[in-house]
Amino acid sequence: MKKVISLVLNSFENDARVLKENVSLQQAGYAVEVVALHEAGLPERDEVHGVPVHRIKLRTKGWSKHRVVQLFKYLEFLYRVIREHGDGDIYHCNDLGTLPVGAVVKMLFKRDAKVVYDAHEYETERHNFKGALKKMAKLTEKLFIGAADRILTVSDSIANEYARMYPVEKPALVLNCPPYQAEERHDIFRNTFGIDKGKKIFLYQGGLSSGRGVEHIIEAFKRTEDKNSVLVMMGYGPLAKAAAEAADQYANIYYHEAVKPEVLLTYTSSADFGLLFYENTCLNHYYCSPNKLFEYTMAGIPVIVSDLYEMHRLVTNNGIGVVAEENSAEGVLDAVRRAESLDPKTLKENLHRFKKRYNWENQEEVLLDVYRGLYA
Repeated sequence: MKKVISLVLNSFENDARVLKENVSLQQAGYAVEVVALHEAGLPERDEVHGVPVHRIKLRTKGWSKHRVVQLFKYLEFLYRVIREHGDGDIYHCNDLGTLPVGAVVKMLFKRDAKVVYDAHEYETERHNFKGALKKMAKLTEKLFIGAADRILTVSDSIANEYARMYPVEKPALVLNCPPYQAEERHDIFRNTFGIDKGKKIFLYQGGLSSGRGVEHIIEAFKRTEDKNSVLVMMGYGPLAKAAAEAADQYANIYYHEAVKPEVLLTYTSSADFGLLFYENTCLNHYYCSPNKLFEYTMAGIPVIVSDLYEMHRLVTNNGIGVVAEENSAEGVLDAVRRAESLDPKTLKENLHRFKKRYNWENQEEVLLDVYRGLYA
């Protein structure tokens, strides 16, 4: 039985993609373990949905957060992986941050090990990556990507970019879709907030942070004169306070805290439309195929998205919602009006076809095929 060490630089509490991948690999007969970073209040040794987890408790964790000092923390993580998890057959490196760890283990300590680089984003073109940080990311990826036996990523455009930039095979496309579920509507928001059944609920679900159009969405529903449309903002992040304050001041805006992934789609299916307004601030956004798009559609609700390449392609080619013409409050309002005029019967049929194609069960087949190919 091949042993897979799945490396993450987080505490592995809400990493749905990593969890899905490890459950799939475990069910396929691999011995998996997630190696993460310890955070106060969490066990060092844990098991999440049957997946063993080791959260490494760094002795350097309490040191300064200065970037130079962070390097020492990273080196301690690398040393602990080598010392405590150097017996893996396959090192699954989630995001660019863990790629050097898997590469160093393979190049210096276990030359027969395999490395799978799982780029969850367009790693060197992320929002807010600039200056020395961006240069360092590009240099790191360029230095270590050659150690990867296979590369996975999350959108076809990003896969094309990797194949263009490096002398590597085009990465396999493993979209971050939820498991298939039959359509089942719920009414949590109407029951929780007392929203009338005749009103349409527009839901923003996810990170409440800059670059995601959160401010435009809130501003649009502050201005709207449509008395039959309400907004529910749901999530966490730096803009959660702004969302909560808007909910306190405006009768048509509601705020709900984030919920656990296990029950998330129950909330999603309590809305009528899902909003996704990434801003065109970086190539990572321009080419993104966000998991939220697949979560909205799996919950059976059409989407309203900003006009970015991959989202535009997915929405228009499959007839599952509306693409906004501009990323502004006015653009949100116009897209909302157009979405309300879509034919519900056609939308329902299109959404059903879409989620039969874009679900985790289909993505799992690609993942397992990549793993089988490592030893072919």
